[in-house]
Amino acid sequence: MTWMRAGLPHGSERRSLLPFLLGILFFCSLRCVPTAQAEDTQGQAADRVEASLAAASPPSAAPSPVTDLEIRDKPLDAGKVLLVSFGRSSDDPGGHGAVTRYALLRRGPADTAFAVVKTLTALVKGDRLSYEDTGLKPGAGYSYLVRTLTASGVFSDGPVFGPVAPARQWFFTNKINTLITTILFVILILAYIRAARRGRSLFIRRIAGLDAIDEAVGRCTEMGKPTLYIPGISTISDVATIASLNILGQVAKKIATYQSRILVPNRDPFVYPVTQDVVKFAFAEAGYPQDFREDDVYFVTNDQFAYAAAVCGTMVREKPGANLLLGMFFAESLILAETGSSIGAIQIAGTDAISQLPFFVTACDYTIIGEELYAASAYIGREPTLLGSLKGQDYFKLCVLILIIIGVALMTSGVLLRNQPFDWVSQILKVRAAGG
Repeated sequence: MTWMRAGLPHGSERRSLLPFLLGILFFCSLRCVPTAQAEDTQGQAADRVEASLAAASPPSAAPSPVTDLEIRDKPLDAGKVLLVSFGRSSDDPGGHGAVTRYALLRRGPADTAFAVVKTLTALVKGDRLSYEDTGLKPGAGYSYLVRTLTASGVFSDGPVFGPVAPARQWFFTNKINTLITTILFVILILAYIRAARRGRSLFIRRIAGLDAIDEAVGRCTEMGKPTLYIPGISTISDVATIASLNILGQVAKKIATYQSRILVPNRDPFVYPVTQDVVKFAFAEAGYPQDFREDDVYFVTNDQFAYAAAVCGTMVREKPGANLLLGMFFAESLILAETGSSIGAIQIAGTDAISQLPFFVTACDYTIIGEELYAASAYIGREPTLLGSLKGQDYFKLCVLILIIIGVALMTSGVLLRNQPFDWVSQILKVRAAGG
């Protein structure tokens, strides 16, 4: 070593340093050996603590599986639903124990393994949990099992149930009452149509607004003024519009017979050609096809209040002797009725719009209310098919009314006699949905 060679003497003095260096190495060895032994001791102690803790905490045991799984086909449906139900695990006291949820697993006909279709929480009321498995293929077999899970994720699987196939029912026995009611309704209508065609006189109570149509048309003829017919502002799909078109045919025939004039402004572009054909056919049926004026049945506009303004202008300019407002009306009803009243025309209005009836009652001479509008065409024309249909519907309503009165009387008497209503009539008439 250079520093030894430079700083220290040679010979006996160099040999005197050797014991000193050996002493330093020995001291270092004494310091290192206890430190390693201490580290080994600490590691072993930690291992012993972990082992003792592991021995002290109980192992996470798997919960008891569900064993009473039930799968059944849903009755009276299209065959796409299975009803699943099962009781709680014996380790589940109502969702407050170790079991927190249940997983329902399903294996379909094309599946190779089970897959979770629904997870149900254990925090629900009742001893059994249920689920409707929908969207299944009718006739295909499905197997199920229930997996019981704890909060830590430990689980146990119950036994496999199935396969069970959902079945389709072709006849819903819970709708027999609907079938019987429909058959009764059809029989009544056909019977009265047959009676009307055989010439039997069928009584229909007098409707003042419809009787006044003859008076209104006659007044227009005497005064030499046209009759303004407004078929409402709704579309052709509205039942009130269809009823109005039926009345229009009868009114146009009377006007053609009297050789008078009729004005029909239209708001809907699809109603317009129909009204034109109805009036044209009525004039031809009355024997006066040459008196039909194509320009008297016209389209105005599709805008509600622009149409109302145009019709009001027609009233003021043409001054019709009678205004017939029959069909569906909305906010423009009072505008039309007030304008017609101001020119002194006799006014007959009819609609099934309950909110517009007060305006017509106030501003018109006669008002046809609700179902009277539907009966008007049969009332005016006395056509056997329409007349028989009307009488059949009336007698069917009478049957329903009698059943309602009997049901109310039975339920009231049951409450009075035994503190429990007799509800068998209501159960017979109850319309049930699919599945019971």
